Amino acid sequence: MGETLGLRSAVSMALGGMIGGGIYAVLGIVVSAAGPAAWLAFLLAGVVALCAGYAYVGLNRRVGHPGGAVVFVQEYLDSSTVAGMVGWTLLVGYLGSMAMYAFAFGSYFVDLTGLGLAAALPVVGSVSIARPVASLAIVGAFVALNVVGVRETGFVEDLLVAAKIGVLGVFALVGLRYGWQQESLTLGLGGVAGMGAVTAAASSFVAFQGWQLLFYDQDSMENPRKTLPRAVYVAVPVAVVIYIAVALVTVALVPELVKQHPETALTVAAGEFLGPLGRAVIGASALVSTASAINATLFSSSLLTQRLVTDDLLPPRIGAPDGGVDGAPPTSAVLALGGITGAFAVLGSLQGITAFASLSFIVVFGGACALALGHADELDRSRLPPAVGLVGCSAFLPLVFLRLFREEPATFRTVVIVAALVVGVEVLYFRRPGLYKRVRESLTR
Repeated sequence: MGETLGLRSAVSMALGGMIGGGIYAVLGIVVSAAGPAAWLAFLLAGVVALCAGYAYVGLNRRVGHPGGAVVFVQEYLDSSTVAGMVGWTLLVGYLGSMAMYAFAFGSYFVDLTGLGLAAALPVVGSVSIARPVASLAIVGAFVALNVVGVRETGFVEDLLVAAKIGVLGVFALVGLRYGWQQESLTLGLGGVAGMGAVTAAASSFVAFQGWQLLFYDQDSMENPRKTLPRAVYVAVPVAVVIYIAVALVTVALVPELVKQHPETALTVAAGEFLGPLGRAVIGASALVSTASAINATLFSSSLLTQRLVTDDLLPPRIGAPDGGVDGAPPTSAVLALGGITGAFAVLGSLQGITAFASLSFIVVFGGACALALGHADELDRSRLPPAVGLVGCSAFLPLVFLRLFREEPATFRTVVIVAALVVGVEVLYFRRPGLYKRVRESLTR
């Protein structure tokens, strides 16, 4: 909000979007799918994300103003229909991301506060509503804060990211030392673990989407042509290293407990070798991190919504600036996004929400890689990174569907139905002038 972002702040923003909520939400899912090869899943997903970042940076050189993938499509393909569909797909991904963060927040909140909260709230069937209530409460809190224009400053964000990295760094270093002493560290590359790692990488791809939020704030950066690419190329590898270290520790110490409690994998692992105090610190860090990620994603997705409205890619009522203060996102967009996020967080499963969000970013990042690959000569950029990114996204897409089909058939059906509805509504919305004309002609005959 009026601040100039240097390289440090830009890296903090990107890391905050990735480490802020991703590791706390997806770690248990990755370990459950890949086992000892969980570290490899994060490495694969990180490589594909870095290649997509390379594609974004190249495409952005000619555009030079905020907007990310939506603006790239408008500039290079000159198609408002495709740009609108990309924008809608991104919004779906952000909704899934925020729901994932809210789900993780609720899980860690209940774990941190103990059984007292769970016992104080009613049970529906065999499930306590403590977690959904906590998830819904945090979404509602940040909806309210964004409506009145409250947002973290760059300085506060720098401090928060430094604290998150510090906590996870201590966890990883102490855990690696403990695992080494216990001779329990393993890379898990035997048998068919490699395929499980690829599948896990696909399902957890959303954990690496935070860097692309930089492309919405580049006008606030010092010398964005240099700062933006450097921030991407620093933040993604740092996130990969942290994810790998945390995965190695978690798998080495409590693999079975993590599979039993995937929603709170980090606190379960921390309690094993850091004791109750360490578990509490990790739990508190998870709350701060997931809450911060909700706030940042809600703000950015609201601004994206307003841009889509301005470009006539969304109905005007969704993003009408009807009450936000100076620089704040429109109230209607914040309320709409918050309401849908809350519904996803309350009604969905963590695996389903994560897969749903990952699908959106796989599609968008794969499309950006294809666009950069097709314009490589014009951009004077290497073809290798976008080609690797495109191959990775093309492989990830069917794997997400395959895993849902095998392990969560109900979620698979829901995702397929929602995807079909979204695409159908997109086509109807962007083809509406031609449809209206045809309807009028048929009625006047």
